[in-house]
Amino acid sequence: MSDTPLSPQTQDLIALARDVAGRAYVPYSRFHVGAAIRAGSGALYQGCNVENVAYPEGTCAEAGAIAAMIAGGDTTIAEIAVIADSPDPVPPCGGCRQKIAEFAGSDVRVTMATKGGATRTVTVAELLPGAFSQAHMDKV
Repeated sequence: MSDTPLSPQTQDLIALARDVAGRAYVPYSRFHVGAAIRAGSGALYQGCNVENVAYPEGTCAEAGAIAAMIAGGDTTIAEIAVIADSPDPVPPCGGCRQKIAEFAGSDVRVTMATKGGATRTVTVAELLPGAFSQAHMDKV
């Protein structure tokens, strides 16, 4: 499953996501997920899922990559890739979709990949149609 040829930059993001997924802390689910972001500045950031015995206290890979990006001084996602050891590309959870939308324009590409090489690329708008945004908080 590959929807379009991937650019070298996207292939690099997938490689970074694959690398960091191997370092995920997943003693309960054994479900490794990695994410890599190319920020608007061109800098690259990685994140992996980190579980906790109290399940709601875990952290998703996408959230970890976003936190690394913010800690690195960037605030804009230019592209993001997510990889998991799954038969089909795994989309970000609902919360991470909203987190991605906070820092990415609606046309930013989100590439989901499997360790087996399958990929699927969508835009943020396709990933989260009708995203809640700052515009919803503007007062008349």
